[in-house]
Amino acid sequence: MDQQSIAEAVKQICEEKGVPLEAVIATIEAALAAAYRKDFGEKNQNIKVEFDLNTGKIKVFDVKTVVEDLPPELLEMLNQEKTEEIAVKKKEEKSEKDASALADKPASENEEEVRRFNPKIELQLKDALAIKKDAVVGEEIKTALEMPGDFGRMAAQTAKQVIIQKLRETERETIFQEFKQREGEILVGTVQRREGNLVLIDLGRTTALLPPEEQIRNENYTPGGHFKVYILSVNQTTKGPEIIVSRSHPEIVKKLFALEIPEIASGVVQVKAISREAGSRTKIAVATDQENIDPIGSCIGQRGARIQTIISELKGEKVDIIKYSEDPTEFIANALSPAKIINIKLDEQNKIATAQVTEDQLSLAIGKAGQNVRLAAKLTGWKIDIISTDGKKVEEDEAKADGQAAEPVVGEDKKEDKKEEELKQDEAKKNEGKDEEKNQVTEEKTAEKKTKKEKKTKTKKEKEVES
Repeated sequence: MDQQSIAEAVKQICEEKGVPLEAVIATIEAALAAAYRKDFGEKNQNIKVEFDLNTGKIKVFDVKTVVEDLPPELLEMLNQEKTEEIAVKKKEEKSEKDASALADKPASENEEEVRRFNPKIELQLKDALAIKKDAVVGEEIKTALEMPGDFGRMAAQTAKQVIIQKLRETERETIFQEFKQREGEILVGTVQRREGNLVLIDLGRTTALLPPEEQIRNENYTPGGHFKVYILSVNQTTKGPEIIVSRSHPEIVKKLFALEIPEIASGVVQVKAISREAGSRTKIAVATDQENIDPIGSCIGQRGARIQTIISELKGEKVDIIKYSEDPTEFIANALSPAKIINIKLDEQNKIATAQVTEDQLSLAIGKAGQNVRLAAKLTGWKIDIISTDGKKVEEDEAKADGQAAEPVVGEDKKEDKKEEELKQDEAKKNEGKDEEKNQVTEEKTAEKKTKKEKKTKTKKEKEVES
């Protein structure tokens, strides 16, 4: 392969994998070092390779760090390759000493430091001075090595494996760093496939996971469908970055408002609170410091254009836009809309609010299965009780969050019991009529059979008389 082809291949890898050029060159250098070590390297050589992409030339070095000279005794032990055995022996001898004597000394005095020397990456000062006259401790000494010939098949295979592994690791790290910085943002993803209850979302460079608890119950995640998803978390695992996305998180509504409404994006209108039951309904409280701006009108847009775009993205989920207020009474009244509130009493110590409505507004304030009052309570942070003008009361309870209906109004049970009794009486009358019809049919059939039998008997007697 000529130099131009190598340069083009490197640039193509950078574009496809999204990794920087320096990382690819470092990968190639590591692969060439592994290949050289395989074919021409020696045991105590620390091989480093410098690769020039422009010329295609490589330079091989043995890189070592200068350390202080070793004592003659330690050097002799090193040459005999018995350093570890002697260290173990010394440790055993120390353990046999008097424990009481050791207890009186500091721990630093009890421990004997054993000097470690790695001839592969370290070089004694006296040897370094022979190579470089002004060498000092801590300096790196590069000794140039020659290339005896071309790499063999096994060395080339080793280089290939190193390149593949290093590029995979670099790509994973790049993806992790990119998406880690985008936690809390919204991205457009494409449904790739389903694996049981888990939905895999294609984000372009990688695939994210949409777990069941972050899905919207009524949405249909068919392969190829496009959805805006909220980046919930990005974690590094042994198999690469794990990206968890959400469609049910309340923050996705806030981000959609910021995308579609310039006033919120610029900070003129602020989102103060959000309560959401994904796929069904959302309440969002907005406010502004500027008197000439209507926060609710800004969110709705001309003829509802802005809010309709958001509702369309949420697949028809209802969105109530509430005006935020520092006054709890006003804020709770706004949160219970569209119901009209007559009066609100606050128990600030227990943070309980009692809202009074007319009889015809009672069901509207509670909402279907208690949804309206439940979302209002989450939005405001107050426990809300609903009472009517004639004293009928329904309490908002978090235990009803599973979708159960609110408690029935007083008197409804009696009406239902009366209806059940009437239905039972009607069924009893129908059954009596059916029984009478059955008895009548049975009697008619019996009489008909008797008549036929009498006729047969009479005919038989007449025949006997004639004979």
